[in-house]
Amino acid sequence: MGEAKTDETEPRALRGARATAARRRAREDEIIRATRNLFDTVGVRDAQIEDIAQAVGINRAIIYRHFSGKEELFALTLVGYLDELAAVMRDADDPEAAPMVRLEQVASAFLDRGHEYPAFVDCALDLLSKPGNELLDSVSEGAMMRLGRGMLGPLGVLAHVLEAGNESGEFHAEDPYMLANMLYTQALGALQFARNQLLVSEASPGVPTVRRVPWEAVKRQTIRAAQAMAVADDPRD
Repeated sequence: MGEAKTDETEPRALRGARATAARRRAREDEIIRATRNLFDTVGVRDAQIEDIAQAVGINRAIIYRHFSGKEELFALTLVGYLDELAAVMRDADDPEAAPMVRLEQVASAFLDRGHEYPAFVDCALDLLSKPGNELLDSVSEGAMMRLGRGMLGPLGVLAHVLEAGNESGEFHAEDPYMLANMLYTQALGALQFARNQLLVSEASPGVPTVRRVPWEAVKRQTIRAAQAMAVADDPRD
């Protein structure tokens, strides 16, 4: 039998397309790493596109060739934080422990990580401050999918602990993923509160006073609140 003829053009074109895609992804990863570094050093509020471009050694216009805008770049930078957070929470979880202990373990890991990386809190809160339709309009479908997968990491850890508690009868979470989303959002608020370290209370009737609140107190109260929500009676009962 004669040798089969091969089309050299198609494989070469495919190789070229793959190489171009790889270069594009490598540049995107480089920009995201520079953004993350800037977040961790100067903070989210002071991070400017010009500074990111300078760190990578490119013109700022090139950043907008890779990302639809600042929101998309920040969303994809948040994914890195979320992946690391999920890994820390999984490491802290002990599937053999009682659900209440497991919830304390993963919540503590979440809070400690957020306390250590305040830029994560700022980045997450910045995205949460935007209405859902506005965020969807400013972030591409592919980026939203990556952000969704990133959020599923820590949310999944929480939801699985809540599901285990439901099965044992210790928890009564009507919708584990809804409660996981609420706990995620509340924990971010608690972390911001702890960072401000300012507690407003009443010194005397109608007279406000401000005092500092220690991190450990905020952490302890946040974990207790999460546990209380998990054991609360099902509102349908």
